[in-house]
Amino acid sequence: MVKRLFDSGICIAALLLAMVCGACSTVAPRNDWEHRLRGDAVVMLGEVHDNAEQHRLRLLVLRHALAAGWRPAIAMEQFDREHQIDIDRARRERPGDAQHVIDLAAPVGTASSSGWNWDFYRPFVALALEYDLPLIATNVSNSDTTNIVRGGYSAVFDNASIARLGLDQPIAPDWQAAQEREIDAGHCHVLPQAALPRMARAQYARDAVMAEELRKHAGNGVILLAGNGHVRRDIGVPRWMNGPLRDRVFAVAYLERNTESIPDSVFDAVVRTAPAERPDPCAEFEKRKRRQ
Repeated sequence: MVKRLFDSGICIAALLLAMVCGACSTVAPRNDWEHRLRGDAVVMLGEVHDNAEQHRLRLLVLRHALAAGWRPAIAMEQFDREHQIDIDRARRERPGDAQHVIDLAAPVGTASSSGWNWDFYRPFVALALEYDLPLIATNVSNSDTTNIVRGGYSAVFDNASIARLGLDQPIAPDWQAAQEREIDAGHCHVLPQAALPRMARAQYARDAVMAEELRKHAGNGVILLAGNGHVRRDIGVPRWMNGPLRDRVFAVAYLERNTESIPDSVFDAVVRTAPAERPDPCAEFEKRKRRQ
């Protein structure tokens, strides 16, 4: 959707994983952060969506934590919230069949499936099924997001939902400015300035909904798999949490070396990998701009 949505979104630190990864990433000792994946922790693992190495490393981290006994819910940005019923149905129909979950909850050719390389995410679905963990759809659909951009929160949520999510509260100026900067950069600086507040509003809705889903399932711990922008402590999902729950959040970014402008300080831990090979994400924006 936008350039930054590769992250609109860290090699783990064990000697064993170091042998697996070699020099692929910056490696920290395991006890720097991997031990945090236990109990009732609220863990957010970011990603650049099309970076295969990052998905591989995150899967190793999660496998290790589950093998050590952690049993969190797994919340995924890749599933829209209205498809939770389809996830649950798929699990009843074919327990253990990750592809069936994807087929029902993100059917090929629909907006729910577009933009995601399911080869990257299928292993996480399979892991949830293998350990019989709750698998939670957390995203606001593209159609709802468009409606929010055009018509505000009331185009999608009723007044009670707006209040429950905290979307009726004012956004601090520094938060607003930072979110607009990220959206502007993510769209290669081609959006009209007047569009940025409306685009930011849609991002707030997504983060607030993700935060609510994490609150619902945080009793035995929960892990969120989402783009690096969503797991930022300053403007992402953690900002929508309060009190003791926010204190339980541990946000890990998986960033690409020499390509990311996000400061490390907005996360609790950072892993850097080589950039994925991809066409220039700004090229299409530039083409559109020239045609206007």
